[in-house]
Amino acid sequence: MARKSSELAQGSPAGGRTAGAPVVVVGGGPGGMVLAYLLGRAGIPVTLLEAHQDFDRDFRGDSLHPYTLELLDWLGLADRLLALPHHKARFFRLHTPAGSITTADYGKLSTPYNYVALMPQARFLDFLATETAALPAAHVRTGAKVVDLIRDGDGRVTGVRYRDDTGTHDQPATLVVGADGRFSRIRRLADAPARSLGATTDLLWFRLPHRPEDPPDADVDLFFGRDHYVGLLAGTSGWQVGYSLPKGGYAEAREQGVGPMRTFLAEHVPWLADRADLLTDFGQATLLSVDISQVERWWRPGLLLIGDAAHVISPVGGNGILMAVQDAVAAANHLGRELSDAALARIQAEREPAIRQVQAQQVRLEQRAARARERGRPAAPPYRLLRLLTGIPGARARAARANAYGPTPPLLES
Repeated sequence: MARKSSELAQGSPAGGRTAGAPVVVVGGGPGGMVLAYLLGRAGIPVTLLEAHQDFDRDFRGDSLHPYTLELLDWLGLADRLLALPHHKARFFRLHTPAGSITTADYGKLSTPYNYVALMPQARFLDFLATETAALPAAHVRTGAKVVDLIRDGDGRVTGVRYRDDTGTHDQPATLVVGADGRFSRIRRLADAPARSLGATTDLLWFRLPHRPEDPPDADVDLFFGRDHYVGLLAGTSGWQVGYSLPKGGYAEAREQGVGPMRTFLAEHVPWLADRADLLTDFGQATLLSVDISQVERWWRPGLLLIGDAAHVISPVGGNGILMAVQDAVAAANHLGRELSDAALARIQAEREPAIRQVQAQQVRLEQRAARARERGRPAAPPYRLLRLLTGIPGARARAARANAYGPTPPLLES
């Protein structure tokens, strides 16, 4: 659990509020928290506002890629973070009715962090919130819900209005950064709609316990049946299981209950069959509506959107946190030089090609799955072709590198 806002707001005036902070970051997800830390570390006064009292939401992304771990190592934070419980995922595998394929092997990467660290996101964010709040230039306030943008007579964003348990307050800012996720309130207040690129799948997430006899090399795996697939993530608190649905199929799935999910596990993930009966009620599953969308312009005068607030990434592949962290690094590089609208435009220009590349790949996968459903074909990818491609020397290392770092990863300048 995160500390209460009054405990996190270090070095601030009475009530934990700061007057005239040059940067206000709205949203305490990975992108917002990393950006607040980097700005505070650079001596730029920054206040982070998080609407919830803590970061403990279930089934948030748990993947910390090698890029993120190397960044934290450069900042001197990795050792302390990785002293917290986590799981080192080395492989990404696809399991089809025709056979299993390892598509990526992170162990082949030339880095001390040749794995994906699977750690509950709340634990990661709690760690970063504490580190950020310890910086003299940075302040972290939880339980602070932004309700409006403040603008000057020319329409320029000059701050935010937020509500906490003591009332409503105005927080002036030279720059407001919206990092408040796929359902971004800042995006709506800025009238910056996101255009959907056509996701066709939803996921139902639930947990099942670990057993000592479970496969030791099961890390990040996809199991395909005819009409559905299951994504499986190892972790410190059991298995996270994501059961795919066609977009808009939640009502029908709820009517059918947990039976089809239990049957799927028994048929396609047999080593989980001995505990599938622990899934007894549909209320144990959480719907994640998969989305792939983007905002045409990520900035307005005095305002910047990053992460899912600017471009929603599908959870398939676990790229969302990586892209948000890289947005934060690029933003910190430019904002460290100047807090200007020109800098905001340069941030989008630098990051947008990588985002478009990642989203285009995800859209292709979604379209292939939709065509398979329409034609009554199995959802599984072509096994023989994938086996041939992944058998090419270096293919698994290249796939791991592509997922570990993404396209054109930014380097922190200072």
